[in-house]
Amino acid sequence: MSDMMLARRLFACIDNTTLNATDNDATVEAFCRRTRELTLDDGTHVAAVCVYPRFVDVARRTLEGSGIRVASVAGAFPHGQLPTGLKVKEVRYAVAQGADEVDVVLSRGLLLAGEDNAVRDEVAALKEACGTSRLKVILETGELPSPTLVERASQLAIDGGADFIKTSTGKIAVGATLDAAESMLNVVKRNVKKYKKTIGFKAAGGISTPEEAVAYAEKAKKIMGEDYINNQTFRIGASRLTECLHAFLTFQSAAN
Repeated sequence: MSDMMLARRLFACIDNTTLNATDNDATVEAFCRRTRELTLDDGTHVAAVCVYPRFVDVARRTLEGSGIRVASVAGAFPHGQLPTGLKVKEVRYAVAQGADEVDVVLSRGLLLAGEDNAVRDEVAALKEACGTSRLKVILETGELPSPTLVERASQLAIDGGADFIKTSTGKIAVGATLDAAESMLNVVKRNVKKYKKTIGFKAAGGISTPEEAVAYAEKAKKIMGEDYINNQTFRIGASRLTECLHAFLTFQSAAN
């Protein structure tokens, strides 16, 4: 696959994200309208727009007919410090508002305390609350000080029913890293036979240039194979990257 082909494929794997404290109905609507405009010359668009639960309905209405999915963070994002029952209610709310996908945070405190069963059971409860919507579980790998913990968190999320595992919320100093991505993808690979399906991987947290995005895609391709790089199994969570990659691809297309 050429670099240009990979870059185009990556554009279709972006979750264009606005998770600002200053978001409101008008800014989210404008963000979604702009996202609709960011379409490549062959009609390729991003995979999803990711917003807070209260803006899911605005995003859904603005993106209607575009083919762009609506994702919502939930489960006490970004820290996850709420009882499971309240997290479940927030997930159900997001889904009821029209979220196609829900990004929740793994309970790192429970993980670090060795409460593996509680971590897995909470993910399972959140997965059930999603119904037919996809569940992405954020590990917040920057708070997990060893590859062993990253692998354990990945396995617990998958055992709980995660459709995707995701690196970071983007709300702490250490976001996505290639080392954490490698640990997560190795766990994904080990679980293909166990669950007879392929779990998705989402890199998020500080990825802002095409070169950085390509590095994660190359890592995933090396471990999982070229076919893994599609928006059913691979995502990049981004805010700044989308405009940058769109401009790059548009320029390259015009130059050729």
